[in-house]
Amino acid sequence: MIQRQIEPLIARLLGSGKAIIIMGARQVGKSTLLHQLFDSQENVLWMNGDDADVRTILSDITSTRLKALLANQKILIINEAQRINDIGLKLKLITDQIPEVQVIATGSSSFELASKVNESLTGRKREFRMFPLSFREIVDATDLLTEQRLIPHRLVYGYYPEAVTNPGDEREVLRELSSSYLYKDILQLDGIAKPDKLATLIQALARQIGNIISYRELSMLVGIDAKTVERYIDLLEKSYIIYRLGSFSRNLRNELKNGKKIYFYDNGIRNAVIGDFRPAEIRDDVGALWENFVLTERLKQISYSRSFTNIRFWRTTEQKEIDIIEDTDGRLSAFEIKWNPAKAKTGVPAKFAAAYPDASFKVITPENVYDYIL
Repeated sequence: MIQRQIEPLIARLLGSGKAIIIMGARQVGKSTLLHQLFDSQENVLWMNGDDADVRTILSDITSTRLKALLANQKILIINEAQRINDIGLKLKLITDQIPEVQVIATGSSSFELASKVNESLTGRKREFRMFPLSFREIVDATDLLTEQRLIPHRLVYGYYPEAVTNPGDEREVLRELSSSYLYKDILQLDGIAKPDKLATLIQALARQIGNIISYRELSMLVGIDAKTVERYIDLLEKSYIIYRLGSFSRNLRNELKNGKKIYFYDNGIRNAVIGDFRPAEIRDDVGALWENFVLTERLKQISYSRSFTNIRFWRTTEQKEIDIIEDTDGRLSAFEIKWNPAKAKTGVPAKFAAAYPDASFKVITPENVYDYIL
């Protein structure tokens, strides 16, 4: 069994009087984690917002009916809670009126769930992000040497739990996930009139990981207007399929101030989108895969450690660039990500060093990556 890093964080909050909200893409293991925590316990009520009868039961429920429904229950777990109308108000009602019941809700689309619970549950909730399996979680379950040797494999097939636990069947698992399941919440929205264009956009983004994106260029490539491109990208980000990395700017006039890069939360999903599962050793995009892998693993650790660290990239109009800038309480750390150690830069760009003399600098390669992502 692979223990998830988020597990002790959730366990510590049980009985705190706070609703626990767990956000993350479909199939990253939210339900599995909760079953591991609560299957051995009594008085646990499970509900799933994907079930029509659950949505009907909770549609216009009153506090009196809720108390009857939750009689003798100690824990209420609602999976895919974003599918339930007015879920924020219902969670608030339980938290306020039935405080002896611990409420746990999961969601796979922040554009639906987060907006519904943030206002209603202000001060009454703790929210967590959950990702596909992490490098650290696999190391803890096996050993560091084994997982280091598997890095080329992870660059291709990623860390979705079902892909990791079914060696040999990774392609089929990832094809099924990437075909429609991960986009289920987006495709159910009334405003998505052209799902074929959404698929084309995802493929275009998959081929541009690590590059600064242009909504105008993407609109011409996909055949939809730039505002729709930006809206679709926002929905993909809020469904935890991709994420945008902004540019860092503080001192220099020629620093890019509004640039955005796109990355995928999982390499396997990215490769499934473009139908390319060639081994890492023979790929011409291995540098981009490595950058996506390192950055995403770092984001997982920052999230799970509850660190207040902002991550950006740095670039000037003269094309001088650093892959990652971390800002922690005003302290800057710069990182360059290189798959081939022989081609790694030995020093920080002179303009960055002059503008930010107190910033540290390090090159991340497969030889030292564990120091950065564990």
